[in-house]
This record gives sequence, structure tokens and C-alpha cells, in this order.
Amino acid sequence: MSKTALLFAGQGAQYVGMGKDLTEIPSAKIWFDRAQQILGYDLASVCFNGPEAELTKTENAQPAIFLVSWIAFELLKERVPALTFQATAGLSLGELTALTAGGVFSFEDGLKIARQRGRFMQEACEVTKGGMAAVLGLDENTTQTVCQEAGVEMANLNCPGQIVISGEAERITKACELAKAKGAKRAVPLPVAGAYHSALMASAKPKVQSLLATVPMKAAAVEVISNVTAKPHGAPVDIQRLLVDQVTSPVRWEASMRYLLAQGYTRFIELGPGTTLVGFLKRIDKAAQGFNVADVASLQQTVSGLNTAP
Repeated sequence: MSKTALLFAGQGAQYVGMGKDLTEIPSAKIWFDRAQQILGYDLASVCFNGPEAELTKTENAQPAIFLVSWIAFELLKERVPALTFQATAGLSLGELTALTAGGVFSFEDGLKIARQRGRFMQEACEVTKGGMAAVLGLDENTTQTVCQEAGVEMANLNCPGQIVISGEAERITKACELAKAKGAKRAVPLPVAGAYHSALMASAKPKVQSLLATVPMKAAAVEVISNVTAKPHGAPVDIQRLLVDQVTSPVRWEASMRYLLAQGYTRFIELGPGTTLVGFLKRIDKAAQGFNVADVASLQQTVSGLNTAP
């Protein structure tokens, strides 16, 4: 029997209109309405109508992606009642959704954490002049050398040949030049508000820690992979510590996927806007089976695929 892992989208996957066609399904609309009651503002409208500048604000993007990803998860369970999964993982923000799907947080608490985490990271961005860039075509060791020479950090180790770096904006420019000189196919600055997963986010850590200290947590019901360790989370006290560390630590996504593959996971379902995580997976292991649920069409396709799968 194949082992299934659920993957949850991270910040950057958002786009204006995401989740809108899902409201054709009555149970999806209920979740959007619940989110408005919990947060006290119309997050669905921001998802559906933008404007893009409003949606991409970290304090909106993070709860918006959490919400659309959660609804995708709920709709999939509704349509495939026999679906079982043995692990979850999420990219950065997506780790909160993965923990919620794994039973650690309630939906209400997970959504509130996503909103507050986004606000704290937005505040950290506003007091620093940070940036990020995607480096394509270099291995980890060479990219690490580039980072050391430029004074920046590796932020996301996504898949072979794709690493995102983070740090002061001027140093990111230098790092891109160094990366190209060392043979990178491309080194492209990203349109982000700041230097996520770097020391420039340090001011957000005590705020996240204080927030998490007030939130009830349960032990995970399935394996939930930590971005920091690329291994399953442990007890709630360890989950709290690693979520705080995650703010300034690199996201070890490739290592996380390799851990799951080594444990015998063969089927992966990405939930939330975009298909980025399935794309990374195929770069790591072409044989892995990948599905995604982002809208009605992909929901129907995935339901059909799962119902016919051995």
C-alpha cells in the first residue's frame, strides 16, 4: 500500500482570484465565512479581488494561503472519504497548515497564528532593508560559498539546482553577481518585502514565541516534517521551539522530501495555490506521484486520480 504525504503551499504562491471558484461548493464558502468571523475582516475578498499589493502584504498573504490550503484539504477529504495520509509538510508558512492538518492546532488557532506571524514578519521587513534571490544551477556547497563571500544566507533549499538566498538588499545584488561568476544559470532577485529566513527576521522571533506560548497544542496525529530539521516534529514543546527557530532558519525542503521518500512515501498531494511543491518534488524524484488541489478543476482531477489509483 502506498504511503501518502500532504504538502502545503508557502508564501509566494498567492495570486488574486485564488480560491474564488471553490465557493461554488457550499462547504468551501462556510470556511471562508468562518475565517471572516475569526479574523474580523473579509479575507475572502482580498483573496478573490486583491488588489495584488494588498494580497501580497505578508500579514494578508500568510492567512490567505493558509485558508485556501485548508479549504483544499477539507474539500479533498469530503470527496475522497477513504483518503488516508501518514505525513504532512509545508513550505515555511505552509508548515502551520501542515501542523493544523496533523491535529496540532485547531483551524481557528492556526489561522490566527498565520495572521499574527505574517504581521510580525511584516514589521521585521519594515525595519530592515532586506531582499531575496533565487539561485539556479549551483549546488549547495557552491551556493554556501557565495553566501559567505557576500554576507548573506541560504533561506530555502528547494530542490536540486534551486536555492533561495536572503539578506541585506545590497549584499543580495553582490551575491547574484558572485553566483553568476561561479556558473549559476540564473541569479534573480525576488519581488518580496524582506529577507525571510535570515537573521534580519530576528525581531519577529520573540513575538512568535510569545504568541505560541498562548496557543493550545496537541501531539501530531501523523508525521509532520519540520522545515528546520527535515525530520518529524516531536512533542508540543519542541514544535513551539522549532516554529520560532524557523523564522530565521533555512527551509530544508529538499531534505524534507528526501526524508519522506526514504521512508517509503510515493504519493504526494499539494494543497493550496499553485503547483510549486509538486514541481520541486519532480526535480527531486521523477518517479514520485504528485497531485494538487488549488481550484475546482484540479480538485476534480485529483479526486479522479486518487479513485483510480491502486
